[in-house]
Amino acid sequence: MAITAATLLAGVGCGRRAAEAADASSKVVDDTAGILSVLTRAGDLSQDLGSAEVRMTTDLGTGQPVAMDGLYTWGDGYAFDVEMDTAAARLQTLQDAPRIRALFVDGAYYYDVDPQPAGPLAGKEWMKVDASAMFGDAGPQALSESAGPVASLSSLQYADDVEELGKETVGGQRTTHYRAVLDNSRMGGFDDAFTDGSTLFGSVTGDADSITVDIWVGGKELPVRLKQTVGKVTVTMDFEKFGGTAAVQAPPAAQTGDLTEAVEQGGAAQ
Repeated sequence: MAITAATLLAGVGCGRRAAEAADASSKVVDDTAGILSVLTRAGDLSQDLGSAEVRMTTDLGTGQPVAMDGLYTWGDGYAFDVEMDTAAARLQTLQDAPRIRALFVDGAYYYDVDPQPAGPLAGKEWMKVDASAMFGDAGPQALSESAGPVASLSSLQYADDVEELGKETVGGQRTTHYRAVLDNSRMGGFDDAFTDGSTLFGSVTGDADSITVDIWVGGKELPVRLKQTVGKVTVTMDFEKFGGTAAVQAPPAAQTGDLTEAVEQGGAAQ
């Protein structure tokens, strides 16, 4: 709308001014198309590679970001196998070690905890929480279909608010920094999770109606860094290596205690 308004206002002046405005409008359209082409290419290449070693930081707006690093896969369903700081993840009551291993596979989260003396985790090495506890009933399906570190890149081809922010060095690589904004109509299966305040994730994101995506694209046309902001939540991912990684496997059921119901009821979340 801003481009159209500027052109109409310029048309009040002489023909030369109108022609200049039309040229400027065409340049903006051309620039947008060029940026979308770069972002779509980065998304397609990343999606085809199917996995990556990633360093990720999640800031929920609480002043204590949670950093994690490890393997993420999305070629045959979304999964990850990472390690994170136990205290930052607020799991120190369940794990004495300073770092805790976490998995996501087949629509559920798993945390490598110390066996507990009583309750659902009595004698168990893993704590399980279904994705539905975080994202609502639609969460597991949305995660399996459209989650992963590069999933948002596939949606950027539909963005109508994009810009190039210049050259930057990230992780020792020369990159070009781009930004795109997606409204909730472009969120796919995550729309319900983001905008439903009754879900745990929806309450954290503040019923967000858009996602701001910053992406730094390197010389191989692949993302070097990706930052997504949803409400007060910011997730930053640095890609160490794409492709060539093993599949993530769920822990044995006999070694797993299920805390999904407790998280849904809010006790475990507190």
